[in-house]
This record gives sequence, structure tokens and C-alpha cells, in this order.
Amino acid sequence: MKPTIYDIANKANVSKSTVSRFLNNNPNISTKKRNQIQKAIEELNYQPSKIARGLSSGFDAILVISRSTDTTKNNPFFSEILHVISRYSEEEDYDVILQTSQDDVEEIKRCIAKTASKIVKGIIMLSSPSDSHYFREIDNLNIPTVVIGKVDGDYSNIYSVDTNNFSDSYNLVQYMVDLGHKHIACLYSPQEYNVSIDRLEGYKKCLIDNNLPLREEYMINCGFTMAEAYQNSQQLFQANPLPTAIFATDDLKLLSLYKTLDERGISTPSDILIGGYSNTDITSFLFPSIIQIENPTHELGKVATTQLFNAITNTDEIERTVIIPTTRSVEGSKYKSHTFSNKKINSKISK
Repeated sequence: MKPTIYDIANKANVSKSTVSRFLNNNPNISTKKRNQIQKAIEELNYQPSKIARGLSSGFDAILVISRSTDTTKNNPFFSEILHVISRYSEEEDYDVILQTSQDDVEEIKRCIAKTASKIVKGIIMLSSPSDSHYFREIDNLNIPTVVIGKVDGDYSNIYSVDTNNFSDSYNLVQYMVDLGHKHIACLYSPQEYNVSIDRLEGYKKCLIDNNLPLREEYMINCGFTMAEAYQNSQQLFQANPLPTAIFATDDLKLLSLYKTLDERGISTPSDILIGGYSNTDITSFLFPSIIQIENPTHELGKVATTQLFNAITNTDEIERTVIIPTTRSVEGSKYKSHTFSNKKINSKISK
């Protein structure tokens, strides 16, 4: 167990407040007590925490807000994008403080506490909650904040880096329709975040535009985890008729689908065509291959971090909203391989 300032105080026979003043370079300590504390520190091999050092020396950090671990468990998007943010933050000599929470109220309270310390210079949010009240509270902190996701409304301190989730979903489902599919299902995430809302709405709008019915039994809320996706998607195979194509809104749902299809002896793409979002290289090893929208995780993390540092340093002409293009690939023995790229919206951020 690492020694604390209480251990130092006991060993040096001084008060905890005296040790605290010593660590913060307060001159109002006698030479005798100073020597006692220094000796105790050396004997205990005490290493002050980085945050404690930052309070006195002013190190710079950014706060990365993630969703609760219950909703990000085993989701590769979050681990990958954290790696990217950490890499580019290190290049700028910034430390990264990760924060997770169970609810928005708790999250805002923690933000206020951390930003009040003056250590945190900016915030990156890894998700965009659908509740606009949340953004108003964050904006009131008066600290540069970049959200990886859609942000509606005008804010003084909030910027957005995102992909066009509605358009991407619409276009992928349209590709399924163009192949002749009329019974297309959707495995989606809870509608607590804008990304989940936009992907489901893109699916719905495509069906409506093609005069295809929206069937409740084809739209399954599969939660946030692979276990939930596997369990909840089972009800899809009770539908009559069975869907001939399935759109999955993230790669956890894609992976769970492959397990289900294998267990039921259903082939893809000959029996059911599978397509959806992919954040990692994992799905590229699935066989047969799938139609996939390759989410640009690295680019999202890079641009979000660059945006934040530009805002912190008051760089001119910072885009409030940056849209990163995605790539859709179609592979498999039955379908000729294609690659489609959406039109890229200009950004003043160098890539």
C-alpha cells in the first residue's frame, strides 16, 4: 500500500496540515520540521499523486467523459478512441483524466469539481446524450468541450465531431432494398444517445421512402452489450415471415448475430443478408463477409482532440461542427465487392 501524507505526518511527528504545507512549498515551516518531513518522505519512498502535484505546479489535463461501464462493457469503440485521444494528448503534453458515471446529475457534479481545480483545461465527451439540458449545464462550466456525436442548439463552449449516422444508415438500408429485400429488420441501441436515435431513424425513413411497412417485430432494442444483443435478438426469429436482411447499429450486435445464425443453421448472405456498423478490425474476420459501415474511430478521436486543443489555445476559425466521412464496403461470395465514400464536409482542421 502506498504511503500517504498521514503516514508522513506520523513518522515525522508533525501535523497533517504541516505536511500539506510542505508539499505545497509553503515557506511558513520551521527548518527542523522541514528536515523531519523530508527525511520521512525519503524513508517511506513517498510519491505524491499527479493530481496533488498539479494543484501546486499547474500541470494541464483534459477530462474525458465516458458513459457508465454498464453501457460500454466490451464495446471496442470506447477503448479504441480512448487510445487515440491519449496518444494525441501526450503529444501536446496534456494528461488525460477519465470519468465515468451512472447518471447525468452525478456526471455534471464531478465535472464541476474537476474544472474548479483549474487542472482540467478542456473536456471531451465520448457520447452525445439526447437530453439537451445536459449540454446547457456543461456549457455553463465555461470550459472548451468537444462532443463526439451530434449536438443540436447554440452553445458558447461546445463543439461537435461526428459522422452522418442518419445518412449512413439510410444508404446502407437502401442498398439492401436495391438488392431486392423487402423484409429488413433492425437491431438497435436504447434511444438515450443521439447516435442511436439517428441510426434507427435512418433505417425507418428508408423503409418509408420505399413504401415498405415499419414492422414492430422487425425492430429490436438490443441494449448496450453483446449479451443483451444476443438475448434480445432471439425474438426476431419468431417473426413470420422471417426477415431476409438485418441491419445492426453496432459491431456488438453484428457479432451476436453471427452466433445466433450459426446456432440456428441459417446461412448468410444466402438465407439472411447481414449489414451494419463496424468500429474495429474484428468484423473483417467474419465469414462470410458482411456489408459494413466502417466507423472512422481513429479520425474521430484525432479531430476531436485537435479541435479541443485549438479551442483551449483560442485558435481562430474553429469549426463548431465537423463531419467525418465513413466508408461502406460490400464483400462476400454472392455480392461483388464495392467501396463507397460519403462526400466529405470541409473542415479547417488539418487531417
